[in-house]
Amino acid sequence: MRGFEAASRLVESRIRKAGEARGFAISRLLTHWAEIAGPDIAAQCRPVKIGYSKGGLGGTLTLLTTGAAGPMLQMQLPALRERVNACYGYNAIARITLTQTAPMGFAEGQAQFDPAPKAPPRAPAPEIQAKAHETAAPVQDEGLRAALERLACNVLSKAQQNKGNPR
Repeated sequence: MRGFEAASRLVESRIRKAGEARGFAISRLLTHWAEIAGPDIAAQCRPVKIGYSKGGLGGTLTLLTTGAAGPMLQMQLPALRERVNACYGYNAIARITLTQTAPMGFAEGQAQFDPAPKAPPRAPAPEIQAKAHETAAPVQDEGLRAALERLACNVLSKAQQNKGNPR
């Protein structure tokens, strides 16, 4: 490789060591969580650790979730346990527990979940569009004129929204 290494090889041992400290012998559960749990469940929770009892078979997977999603996830735990065990290839997980927390807090207890998709922008009122078109009409370049129309629409819309809200 002439002195160069892939970045993944540089951090591979550290990631494995950190994962194994929390009981994740197979990091695939962490890296492919959305595929294993499904997008709906993955948006509501994250795997935190896997604990193993001293003499028993199968471990306990602990999932971090927000308080509001807890009851809904509790009903889906049997199906989720089957999906997780399919990832391992055997019954590695005997039970799943939920840890509920607020989305903000101490560094270890923070739940960071994917944000909701942004709503598409609303079209401005027809009178605002007409005024923006009239303002940008003298510009000859078509691309610049379209950009100026969008800018004028945004400025005029914002001005109309703030009309009754003095700062």
